[in-house]
Amino acid sequence: MTRLISSDLANLKPYIPGEQPKEASALKLNTNENPYGPSPRALEAIRQAVTDDLRLYPEHAATDLRQAIAEANGISMEQVFIGNSSDEVLAHVYRALFQRPGLVLVPDITYSYYTAYGELYHVQQKRIPLADDLTINVADYTASYPEGVAGIIFANPNAPTGLALPLADIARIAQAHPDTAVVVDEAYVDFGGESAVSLLDAHDNIVVVQTLSKSRSLAGLRVGFIMASPTIIDALTRVKDSFNSFPVDNLALAGATAAMRDTAHFDRTRRAIIQAREQLSQDLVELGFEVVPSATNFVFARHPRHDAVALMQALRARDILVRHFDHPRINQYLRITVGTSDECGRLYRELANILAGID
Repeated sequence: MTRLISSDLANLKPYIPGEQPKEASALKLNTNENPYGPSPRALEAIRQAVTDDLRLYPEHAATDLRQAIAEANGISMEQVFIGNSSDEVLAHVYRALFQRPGLVLVPDITYSYYTAYGELYHVQQKRIPLADDLTINVADYTASYPEGVAGIIFANPNAPTGLALPLADIARIAQAHPDTAVVVDEAYVDFGGESAVSLLDAHDNIVVVQTLSKSRSLAGLRVGFIMASPTIIDALTRVKDSFNSFPVDNLALAGATAAMRDTAHFDRTRRAIIQAREQLSQDLVELGFEVVPSATNFVFARHPRHDAVALMQALRARDILVRHFDHPRINQYLRITVGTSDECGRLYRELANILAGID
């Protein structure tokens, strides 16, 4: 039956998500989900939206949600694009902005969906190594290349390292390539980074991607958005309307809009995660781990005397899931989602027991 399949799929390597266990007892610290529930206002808005109107298509323009995002970020509604998760809007970015002559610059260690999209959309990506300390070397992205630069994309804070690039460096990159889209994926920005949305007025080539999956606790609703110039938003909209004109359903629109407007719940849970992250980092250092400074809702750590896969398996045997990446430069690191204080405490105790048993 392979004769019926598109030939360019033969070498396509899809993104592999983190494990989703069926055991209710498992402590999931592997997929960077928020340990706190969504805004009560969001849940109520979803309940109120469960009516006979579900027989109708959702509003094409997503006006209320776009307005809520615009108000929260001090921009106009014409600068906001909505999609069914940040992964989907990133796909539209590749189609609308990156299918041009030249290279798309991307870090060698970052969100692996970029690799999958590059292959899917036949984009020539140049993977640029992070520095030895896992930071982005800005000079690599401000440089010129004989092939030309068709696009630039990176996560900030980066994943899975958790490190954040200062806004001044993002501005330098955008200024060095004024005719190239510089896409900043800010899935984790609310946990300690600075949003590049403040740079949009000065640099119309910056594209900011965010999600409601992390800091707004709505991973199950699948809503992502882009903030950029109206010209870029128009290009993304034309791609979307040629792909799926109604990507966000009525329930998602209602819940996401309410979540964006419930700033009290957002601030309270965000601060709790940041506090737990700092305590977890200290606890891991106490156990002998080397911990990369994090501006996200996860920590990236390695133990100089113990294999990362062995530690991951030992935790899995104790119903605790963490994430490991089989990349040569980071294969001794574990990415650990920040849970509640109690969940982080459980992780610490189990790790202490594991290390005591093998030291």
